[in-house]
Amino acid sequence: MSPIDDFTFDDRLRQQIARNVTAFNDGRHDPHELTGAAVAVTIFSHEGQGAVIVTKRTPRLKDHGGQWAMPGGRIDGGENAYQASLRELHEEIGLALPDTAILGTLDDYTTRSGFVITPVVVWSDATLEDMSPNPDEVASIHAFTFDELMRRDSPNLERIPESERQVLSMNYQDNRIYAPTAAMLYQFREVALRGLKTRVSHFDQPVFAWK
Repeated sequence: MSPIDDFTFDDRLRQQIARNVTAFNDGRHDPHELTGAAVAVTIFSHEGQGAVIVTKRTPRLKDHGGQWAMPGGRIDGGENAYQASLRELHEEIGLALPDTAILGTLDDYTTRSGFVITPVVVWSDATLEDMSPNPDEVASIHAFTFDELMRRDSPNLERIPESERQVLSMNYQDNRIYAPTAAMLYQFREVALRGLKTRVSHFDQPVFAWK
C-alpha cells in the first residue's frame, strides 16, 4: 500500500486506488439478527480530479431523511454486497455500471439502527451531468473531491454523554457529514488515498442517527 500524491482523474489513479484497496485486509462483521446493507463508494471525475459521490437524502424518507449519505441500501435476497451496491447506485442516481467497475471493499460498519454496511469501492467515468437523483430517495447529488477529502481539519472526534465511543464526522464545504457515512469516507481516504490500514468500526454515530 502506498500514498497517492496526484489526484488527476486518469487510469493511473484507478490503478493506484485498486492496488491500495486490494492490499487492505478488510473485515467482515457477523450480522447476527441485523440487516445486511451495502453502499457504493463511487469514484468519478469532477473538475479534472477524483471525487466521491455523496448525496443528500430527501427529508420525506422515513429512515435518516435529510441526512448525508452515499448510494446504498439493503442487500436483497439472492444478492451479495457487490450486486446490491450497483443496483442501489442505479436506482438512486441513475448510474448503471458493470461488475468490472468494482475495485474492492472496505471494512463493514455496524450501525446503531440495526444494519451491517459493506462499503464497495467503485470506479466510474461519469460526471455529475450523467447522474439524475431519484426524487423518492435523493434530494441532491454532490462531489466530495479528493482535495477536500484530504483536508487537515477532518475528521472531527467528539465525546457525547450517551456513548463511551467517540463520534466521527468529516467536514464537507460548509457542512459536516457524520458517521456512518463519515466513517466510510474517512476509511476510504486513509486506505485508498493514503495507503494506510486505518480501522473505523470503533467510532460511533451521533444520537440523531441511532434510529
